[in-house]
Amino acid sequence: MSSKILTRRKWKLYAHEQHIVVKYGVRERFVHPVMKALIWALYLPDYPTASIEIRIDDKYKPDVVAFDSEPDIYQVKQKPVFWGEAGQTSRAKIKSIVRRYPDTHFAMAKWDTGLRPYIDIVSSALQDVRRNAPFDLISFSEGSQDLIDDDGNIKISFDDVEWLRL
Repeated sequence: MSSKILTRRKWKLYAHEQHIVVKYGVRERFVHPVMKALIWALYLPDYPTASIEIRIDDKYKPDVVAFDSEPDIYQVKQKPVFWGEAGQTSRAKIKSIVRRYPDTHFAMAKWDTGLRPYIDIVSSALQDVRRNAPFDLISFSEGSQDLIDDDGNIKISFDDVEWLRL
């Protein structure tokens, strides 16, 4: 059974002694904000400055992003060290961001979907690109929202997901 907190439009969620507020938009698929929260919690130990829906100085907006230090809202030219995408991500977006951010660790998550087709898409985007950081593909299984309890605590590890590093 899903957490009672997820019946609201705004969720205050906790992981690794931090919290985040996630808004569930009216026209948004339920799994999209859930995936953003799960990506945030999954990578938080490695990227303690991670946040959700922070606009950066880029044509594209990451679903989850982390910087070397706490983001300065007046310094939008900071390069992200981590960029997470939840759900649909176009081939053009993947190609664009991997080229412009060779030192940024990327994670692209899907809901209850096999990763095989995305391996080919991402591999072709990475072809001929000099990268210094990994690109992860993640699939959250149906029911992964149950990793969020009634108090908003997220308990997740890489053992809870299908995960592949390219």
